[in-house]
Amino acid sequence: MLNSPHNELGYYTLHRSLVMQTRGITTMSSSMKIGVCLPYMKAGLTREDYLAWFKAIEDGPFHALSCGERVHGPTYDMRVVLAAAAMATTRLEITPTLYVLPMHSATRVAKEVATLDILSGGRVNSIALGYGGREKDYEAVGATFTGRYGKMDRQVQEMHKIWRGEEVVAGGGEIGPAMVDRPGGPRLLAGAMGPKSIERCAQWADGLYAWSGNGEEVELARTFAMADAAWERAERDQKPYRLGGFWYSLADNGQQKLYDYCYEYLAIAGPEIATMMAESVHRSSADTVREALDNAEAAGCEELFVVPATAELSEIDRLCDVIAKR
Repeated sequence: MLNSPHNELGYYTLHRSLVMQTRGITTMSSSMKIGVCLPYMKAGLTREDYLAWFKAIEDGPFHALSCGERVHGPTYDMRVVLAAAAMATTRLEITPTLYVLPMHSATRVAKEVATLDILSGGRVNSIALGYGGREKDYEAVGATFTGRYGKMDRQVQEMHKIWRGEEVVAGGGEIGPAMVDRPGGPRLLAGAMGPKSIERCAQWADGLYAWSGNGEEVELARTFAMADAAWERAERDQKPYRLGGFWYSLADNGQQKLYDYCYEYLAIAGPEIATMMAESVHRSSADTVREALDNAEAAGCEELFVVPATAELSEIDRLCDVIAKR
């Protein structure tokens, strides 16, 4: 989700000019893979809640499940939640969305990802990486906020060395475990939004995790176009993989719950931006969610993660109905 730090303000400014655009719902034969981000910012979630969510997603028409990363607030640890999901499911891809990589040791992340791949039986095909915009989260874990852009460039190189079985400490030997059938590691997706961040990530990323809070085709397509151009300038052999995401709620009183969720999530940007964004997000009915899915596919998403605003299982039950009728 929104984890590319000071580019966020530019994103919200751009979003302000796009939210008033309207489009009709397009009927299409879907080839876009759809996944669900697990709830991880709601206080009081229990073992039973998570088991129910794992089962509901596994039993639905979904390709993958994911989880985001936050430190402050009543948030659950992404890595532990996804490890539990890996053990409780059998077919879904398991995708961290995303590691705020400069907050962590690259060696630890490489080891965690490989272990998660083994626990899932080889279902960690992609991971998303971002710089993060929450300085207090960095401070809480003892990491340095400044210099994180260059640090992540170096960390990616280190992780690739570890996944290839190369030494990172002379004489220390390799750092395992080895991933299942992925000797070079998983696909790395950059959670970047601004042109400078995308340009930088084009040097090492395999694709982009593009975000549009309201599932707007124009926003997603514009971000993917920036990525295509950056990849071309970087003389990459393949075009970037296209992953997208948006917020929604199909729970009872979903629009209010969606507003509250977005405002809380974006409060770090200040009340004006948080209010503007919360007021602009309206994917809270079957028709509007269907439209957002169609928008994402029309924008070129190969894969999409929808992010529910609540931890109510009706979010999944009703989303299944929407997808069945596309």
